Amino acid sequence: MLVDSHCHLDRVDLRPFGGELAGVLDAAAAAGVGHLLCVGIALETWPAMVEQVAPFANVSLSVGVHPSEDGREPQVAELVRLARTTARVVAIGETGLDYHYGAERGDLQRAWFRTHVRAARETGKPLIVHTREARADTLAILAEEGAAEVGGVLHCFTEDWDMAARAVDLNFHVSFSGIVTFKSAAQIQEVARRLPAERMLVETDSPYLAPVPHRGRSNHPAWVREVAAFVAKLRGEPFEQLAATTTGNFFRLFRDAVH
Repeated sequence: MLVDSHCHLDRVDLRPFGGELAGVLDAAAAAGVGHLLCVGIALETWPAMVEQVAPFANVSLSVGVHPSEDGREPQVAELVRLARTTARVVAIGETGLDYHYGAERGDLQRAWFRTHVRAARETGKPLIVHTREARADTLAILAEEGAAEVGGVLHCFTEDWDMAARAVDLNFHVSFSGIVTFKSAAQIQEVARRLPAERMLVETDSPYLAPVPHRGRSNHPAWVREVAAFVAKLRGEPFEQLAATTTGNFFRLFRDAVH
């Protein structure tokens, strides 16, 4: 079995699947994907996302505000309350820092990031961290706020080996998306080869970042198989071994996920 450890089912293009989320999950099941983590990025859209995935027992949830979102400011108490409204919530996030388009909102992003870490520690749930061109600040905040207490994952990893190693030291996992399959991703591929097996996850980040050979198309969870197969080949190990390892890692990290 495979797990898509990070997807946005509320944003996946349903048209190729008869307009139904069930079609997306059927395609994932046919590809051997037995569990999915649907990740929250805004408080305003979170209730609808929860309702959408409610019929599907193999979908877990997280609650959080993406650093690039302009919606309502997260508060520790609200994140904690929402995380406790349903047993489906297994993580806090997606949170973090994104300086790609400039650091004008940097102070706000850093404050919100700290809020999420504090909510994670209060709930005992791991963090899902987005970091883009913000390496030093991301690592500093995780260390300063005691994020190692709950651990988590740097999702859709796009950094180098040094950052991956430092994340592992902070009790974090590293997750590879379709980007690892791109020809330009030599740095990420090096990390995929070197990362300790027990710290690795795979994901789609659907509907974004479809892996080769689907690059440029709208992504969906079935294609996490392409990511896993590519990483297995990079590491010189059987696909089945990598699938079993990453699945085990997921359920150990996200302890509240039902399987």
